[in-house]
Amino acid sequence: MSAPVNTLKKQLAEGKTLFGCWVGMAEPYIAEITATAGFDWLLIDAEHAPNDLRSILPQLQIIEASSSLPIVRLPDDDSTKIKQVLDIGAQSLLIPMIESAEQAKTALRATRYPPEGFRGVGSALARASRFNATPNYLTTANDEICLILQVESRAGLNALDEIMSVEGIDGVFIGPSDLAADFGYPGQPGAPEVKQAVMDAIIRIRQAGLTAGVLSTDPTYIEACRTAGANFIGVGIDVTLYAGAIRGLAKHYSQ
Repeated sequence: MSAPVNTLKKQLAEGKTLFGCWVGMAEPYIAEITATAGFDWLLIDAEHAPNDLRSILPQLQIIEASSSLPIVRLPDDDSTKIKQVLDIGAQSLLIPMIESAEQAKTALRATRYPPEGFRGVGSALARASRFNATPNYLTTANDEICLILQVESRAGLNALDEIMSVEGIDGVFIGPSDLAADFGYPGQPGAPEVKQAVMDAIIRIRQAGLTAGVLSTDPTYIEACRTAGANFIGVGIDVTLYAGAIRGLAKHYSQ
């Protein structure tokens, strides 16, 4: 028995365009509701949402049981966090704020068992190996990890070619909001200079044969990214969807 086939990795490698939603409520019950919506993938956010290892686990279990494919965004590229979330069963990771090939290489190696990397061999304790019920886990796990690196600064854009040259990464995700702030346009991801940089990066990523990811809640922006070649596209955030709906309802009846 081998490590489970990573369907997200497989479909992205085939060039399929997959649409997803951010899961930031840090609550399994909400994750379960979101998992009934029918998105291609759902991202459990541990960077800007109050998630930790113990709250990520039940959400991961819930999403795995749905038709949506799970991915986890960690708060940073800390190798210990990467290894821990892999051990609880995550196979697809988004790592934020990558600005160099060296960062990319270290993040990649943290997801791989030796000799390709330095992931700790503790699979007997890990949910990832079904608690040692997967006899070939150690020799097959590396091939089923999907690693997407997030570039969201001018420094990252300047190093994009070097980052993309790191063999083994599956894709690069461009973060328009952080990029806009770094360009001097906080809160304006649609600023012409920022938007042009995003589109140019997406084109370059796809030309390099990698998955190109992006997040936007603006339909026009989403379509522009898709036209540029983005194929891992976040189109919503559960927190803002809930906040908008509940405030709209309250406003309607409080007038």
